[in-house]
Amino acid sequence: MRVLATGTDGYIGTILGNYLLQRGYDVVGLDTGFYRSGWLYPFQNAKHPQTIAKDIRDVTADDLRGFDAICHLAELSNDPIGELNPEITFKINHQGSVHLANICKEVGITRFVYTSSCSVYGAGADDWKDESSETNPQTAYAECKTLVERDVSALADENFSPTFLRNATAFGASPRMRFDIVLNNLSGLAWTTKEIKMNSDGTPWRPLVHIEDICQAIETMLSADRDKVHNEVFNVGSTEQNYRVKEIAEIVAEAFPGCELTFGNSDGDNRSYRVSFDKIANAFPKFKCRHNAAAGAAELRQVFERIQMPAETFLGRSFTRLKELKHLLSTSQLSDELFWNSNLAESK
Repeated sequence: MRVLATGTDGYIGTILGNYLLQRGYDVVGLDTGFYRSGWLYPFQNAKHPQTIAKDIRDVTADDLRGFDAICHLAELSNDPIGELNPEITFKINHQGSVHLANICKEVGITRFVYTSSCSVYGAGADDWKDESSETNPQTAYAECKTLVERDVSALADENFSPTFLRNATAFGASPRMRFDIVLNNLSGLAWTTKEIKMNSDGTPWRPLVHIEDICQAIETMLSADRDKVHNEVFNVGSTEQNYRVKEIAEIVAEAFPGCELTFGNSDGDNRSYRVSFDKIANAFPKFKCRHNAAAGAAELRQVFERIQMPAETFLGRSFTRLKELKHLLSTSQLSDELFWNSNLAESK
């Protein structure tokens, strides 16, 4: 199978490219390159796909001909970025993704695996959410996910099979690291400060999933019989890995000996959702999440020890998406529409 994977220079995409290549897929990447400056550690013995440097908004039919499947990860990647400029978020994440799917259908690509998010469930309190639950997005990022699911699902027919993976909150080590997601962020704090000072009381629920298990889910969809994945939505994670944020903090503190943990009051963030992952477990018995939060925190501690990660790396812009985009905008490397400025010298 010849696969185009978008976002292969990103946090998950870097792992996904190697994961699919190691399993015999013919993989080409596509990435606009916002985060190429960040590289936390050597990715030893890994395979890297040839990558097209292109924005998904600019993709043409000629870029996609000859592929059997698309794995689509390339979007603005979290809630704070989405709120920075909601209009641009909708243009990239919603319109750009639907544009990509339309061209896939036009050129005869039959499989389209879209990485959505459990954040579409929004403020779910203590209720269990499954794929049939009503969505309740709280941010532009999450709303775009619901819109892409709606509009790409409408394209499905006998020749075009989209599948939607609502991933739990990701964690785990990647050379293109992210420190702006909960377990990774708390692990970085524990390593660099020996303290985890929570602003909130930590009561909201968050389901977690390791990035390698996300890659496993994507490969499962690519290799599955069409009738099992055609126009289907799957939550990606394991039901056992629903944690309150305070539990995640406690797990991280235990993995970093000598770390002091304190909690604050509720910070007004009403995003809380507890998710069932029974559908993917029942449909694909071989799919098993192989990493829990404790293993993820231990993995990160080992990486930090190996590279002796300094505080400036953790706090720097390269591994926090919003900081990096603000830098690229403030230095005129990106336009207000988040396109690269080709005439950077003149723009100064």
